[in-house]
Amino acid sequence: MNTYIDAAQQFFDNLVETATDDQLFAGGYLRGHFDLAVGYAQVEGVTLSSEELNNTIEASLVKAYHAGELNDEDKAHVVEIWEQIKKLAQ
Repeated sequence: MNTYIDAAQQFFDNLVETATDDQLFAGGYLRGHFDLAVGYAQVEGVTLSSEELNNTIEASLVKAYHAGELNDEDKAHVVEIWEQIKKLAQ
């Protein structure tokens, strides 16, 4: 899974060079959810598979969506980037 985490972190870093402002916002927002899930797993001493990590992040995103944290346009950008990140796990 560390390879997946490293690849995702690199993806987020690379966004800075190529992304639009909206994509940068979405990437930063998504990175927060990603880093939080990874951090909790590390603190708890739990080793998550890539699929388990993705499920944890998706649950966090759904909770945030239901709480109204993002408007529809921002949510669309987050979903677009999230789909790209998930492909890195394969």
